[in-house]
Amino acid sequence: MALLWGVLSLLAPMTAQAGVRDGFSRADYEAHVAALRERIPNDFVIVVEPPFVVVGNGGAKAVRRSAEHTVRWAVERLGRDFFDRAPKVLLTIWLLSDRASYELWARRLTGEAPDTPYGFYTRRHKALVMNIATGGGTLVHEIVHPFVEANLPGCPAWLNEGLGSLFEQSSERDGHIVGLTNWRLEGLQDALRKKSVPTLRALVATDDDTFYGRDSGRNYAQARYLLYWLQERGLLQRFWRGYGRTRGEDPSGWSALVATVGKSALPELDRAFRAFVLALAFE
Repeated sequence: MALLWGVLSLLAPMTAQAGVRDGFSRADYEAHVAALRERIPNDFVIVVEPPFVVVGNGGAKAVRRSAEHTVRWAVERLGRDFFDRAPKVLLTIWLLSDRASYELWARRLTGEAPDTPYGFYTRRHKALVMNIATGGGTLVHEIVHPFVEANLPGCPAWLNEGLGSLFEQSSERDGHIVGLTNWRLEGLQDALRKKSVPTLRALVATDDDTFYGRDSGRNYAQARYLLYWLQERGLLQRFWRGYGRTRGEDPSGWSALVATVGKSALPELDRAFRAFVLALAFE
């Protein structure tokens, strides 16, 4: 029936990925797939990749490859180090093969034109919508956000976007996901040289409206490279778990950061961060 409709449904085992508790049943996935079939063209492919359902128009081979090698890869490794619970709502990942189909389906799904050429997550529409022609980095970034919502509701934007941005260019080290240097580095280095970057304490204290405001590009970069700095010192997981324990008392994350690096490091914290970032290279 699925092939007759031109839609391939590849039902993966309904088991949680490593470290992540998936609360959805086979019936949940099958109902979700059935509802999708009624609204998508015949050439779209559906792949169930718990805890998501992946839909794409780039052909069965390409969609399955993205589901297995990007979605599954990221979910398993994020669960290993950061998340215990899957998103509470069954979400669809839309992999659109080019700019035109991305813009078309973004409008169909949300009623609005996308404000980014790469992709986005929309809680309201229960979807991650990607122009997969631009690569899989944004997909990994956006996968982070529903996991943050499920595990740390109310997480501040600097930390939510910092973690997503960290893994938008990522690899694996000893079985663990790690962020790599990326295109955000050059702008941050330029801002540091111009002394137009706030202190780390000011960044962590930034409310969400300010974070996403006029200086959002710089804020994303600073948050990303703060987490990258922790990662390269073997402190990122310690900080993340510490934030999970202390966010009730300090939702900003500053207390967790202080506990992670140690109070004795605070006087030199910004100077050490600046020197670290300026010494990095992205090729």
